[in-house]
Amino acid sequence: MAQAPDRTLISETAWQKAVAREAVIRPIAFVKSLTGQERFAACRQLGLKPTRFYQLLAQFRRKPVTSSLLDETPGPEKGRRLLSQEQEDAVACAIQEIYCRRERPTITAVHDHVRVICRQRDVPAPSWKAVKARIDRSDQRKLAKAREGAKGARQQFAPVVDEYSVGYGLEVVQIDHTLVDLFVVDAVNRQPLQRPWLTLAIDVASRMVAGFYLSLEHPSSTSVALAIRHMVLPKASWLAERNVIGDWPVHGLPTAIHLDNAREFRGKALAWGASEHGINLIHRPVARPHYSGHIERLIGTMMGAVHFLPGSTSSDIGCRGDYDPQKHAVMTFDELERWLTLEIVGRYHADIHRALKIPPRLAWEDAILSRREPLRLPYDEHRFVLDFLPFEERVIRRDGLHLFGLKYWDDVLSPWTGAPDKMRVRYDPRDISCVFVDGPTGESWPVRFADLGRPRITLGEHRQAVTALKARGLQSVDEHLIFETIEAQRQIVEMAGRQTRSVRRGAERQSRALAATDRQQAEMTDDADEDDFPDLAPLSVEEWS
Repeated sequence: MAQAPDRTLISETAWQKAVAREAVIRPIAFVKSLTGQERFAACRQLGLKPTRFYQLLAQFRRKPVTSSLLDETPGPEKGRRLLSQEQEDAVACAIQEIYCRRERPTITAVHDHVRVICRQRDVPAPSWKAVKARIDRSDQRKLAKAREGAKGARQQFAPVVDEYSVGYGLEVVQIDHTLVDLFVVDAVNRQPLQRPWLTLAIDVASRMVAGFYLSLEHPSSTSVALAIRHMVLPKASWLAERNVIGDWPVHGLPTAIHLDNAREFRGKALAWGASEHGINLIHRPVARPHYSGHIERLIGTMMGAVHFLPGSTSSDIGCRGDYDPQKHAVMTFDELERWLTLEIVGRYHADIHRALKIPPRLAWEDAILSRREPLRLPYDEHRFVLDFLPFEERVIRRDGLHLFGLKYWDDVLSPWTGAPDKMRVRYDPRDISCVFVDGPTGESWPVRFADLGRPRITLGEHRQAVTALKARGLQSVDEHLIFETIEAQRQIVEMAGRQTRSVRRGAERQSRALAATDRQQAEMTDDADEDDFPDLAPLSVEEWS
């Protein structure tokens, strides 16, 4: 028995065959009386026997369209069921009892249960293929809800109709993090360290990368703050520091920042900084990943480019084979940061965007012209960075300011010593040797360790030291013990830093954190000096492309 062909599965060859038949049959299909010579010529031209020719001619007369001349598919009519009602009932029962479980049993498990039911009912068991066909014909949304829950079913089958539609540049910026699919090496011995974290920001209107921040630390409120800082401030001096010759015009305060519901995007520091500078924070609905489609696609694009670098983990461990990414890793953290900058400025911004049909760089120019107001910049760059840093509220004691179990002091705090009101204290986890105290009239004062002889430390080092001391049974940890422990830990790192990757990783994180704060403090007083990188040749966008 034959069935009509499934039009969704018609091959190009089969369709062209039907088109050729139509060209021969249509001129003679409705002639009242065909001569023997005409029938013979048509059969010879089409390579058909007279019986088959008359079949096609009759089909075309009933329905004069080209698809009527397609060859029929051998086998039973599509959708026809060959199982008995008892077998159908057994399969339906097995699907409900076995397949619709949160453990997500396989089709083989369902087929095994069908065989048990059929044996009990003394009917022949259907094949595995017949069971699978009935699962495929079932309501897939209901099956997904039973197997994966309402959230999983919604993500698979709910229509995606909500998307941000913006009218001008920096109206909406999306920010998200990703673990880079690449291992970096330390700058001393070129030994593998870890995969860094990348925080990216994209301007939805133009698809331009608004800014990014690369870090060895897990995403936090600080990485969000530094990504926003990079997005908002002009990037000419930042590019010059990395000896990248190119144009990255995106800068300014956005109207809104669109985020997911990660902990670092719900912090009080981000909420305060955004409110202070007139930025609206939009958190996407829970379990609705398509609301962040623009940033997700940008992350995919960037990671797709990274996959061509030595040391890449690729996106699928199955595609990696026996390739060892750590063994082939060659790029340091700074080299990866520079490579990403070139990839963004020299390639991504210049290539035609699939959705926009023009390069993001040109789209940015149009998006800026669409703005009703000029781009906004922070009134005070230094203060802008502080406004997004994490903070605590503390009373100024007579013996100083206490934070993290450490003591800070500066004479500027004298008027508030012993006052009952708490003051807001901001800190950079990369260097907690200096904190920033907000005054009642909006000013901010840097306040350092009360003992100026204390070394600069990161918050991570401090927490490790406190944990180590408590592990030794010391419930009350004083400042002196903390710094003694940090010094001892640093000596261990110095002695063993070349032996294990975990120790090298800690040393690299510490040195990078403190070096980054050094550069940030230098930027507050002076422009970046290009002579800081004498061994790094400038690289233009044209050379990169």
